[in-house]
Amino acid sequence: MIKLRHLAAVSSVALSLTVAPKLFTAVLAQSIVFDPNNYAQNVLTAERELQQINNQITALQNQARMLINQARNLANLPYSSLQELQSSIQRTQQLLAQAQNIAFNVQQVDHAFQTTYGSANASQSSQVLTSNAQARWQNSVAALQDALRVQAGVVVNLDTNRTQMSALVTSSQSATGGLAATQAGNQLLALQAQQLADLTATVAAQGRAQSLQSAQQAAAQDQAREQLRRFLSPGTGYQSTTVTMFHP
Repeated sequence: MIKLRHLAAVSSVALSLTVAPKLFTAVLAQSIVFDPNNYAQNVLTAERELQQINNQITALQNQARMLINQARNLANLPYSSLQELQSSIQRTQQLLAQAQNIAFNVQQVDHAFQTTYGSANASQSSQVLTSNAQARWQNSVAALQDALRVQAGVVVNLDTNRTQMSALVTSSQSATGGLAATQAGNQLLALQAQQLADLTATVAAQGRAQSLQSAQQAAAQDQAREQLRRFLSPGTGYQSTTVTMFHP
């Protein structure tokens, strides 16, 4: 009886060992099921999400570049020649303001041509005629000196202009943005304007000297006619007098 029970127990164990693997395989097969369509959709979804992230990163990079370019375009030129150009113009203006005798003034010019450069007439004494002639000569010499002083000042400005032009061209070529390049161009235009101002001052000073010299010659001719008229005028012309050459 005991042997039969033992045999039955052994048979039961053997049967369980035989059936268990088959049952585990069936359960595992029911729990893991691969769906190709679902897998493909998941892959496409992940790819689209990754593409969206890449697009967002690219957009942020483009915005950053745009901001950097805007900052460069708004950057000021680190160099300014304004002070040097203003100093050059002020030096030339001071030389013009120091014009001697007859300044660059309409009222002074009109007054001089009504008096010193006016027509010689019979009412003027010989002393007045001589004094006017001397004043005209002094005006001409002073005007020539003023013209030379202005020319010398312009020559001094040439070295300053050369330095400023070199610095501005270098700054313009190394400008990182539109604003800096525009500012460099504007300063170059200001330099050209300063050079034109020096040229105008030189021409004005030289023209003043030439005009006063021509006016002196015209006034001298008029005065010579008046003196000749007085010399040849009856009753007031030349009269001989006795001259003692040697004193006893």
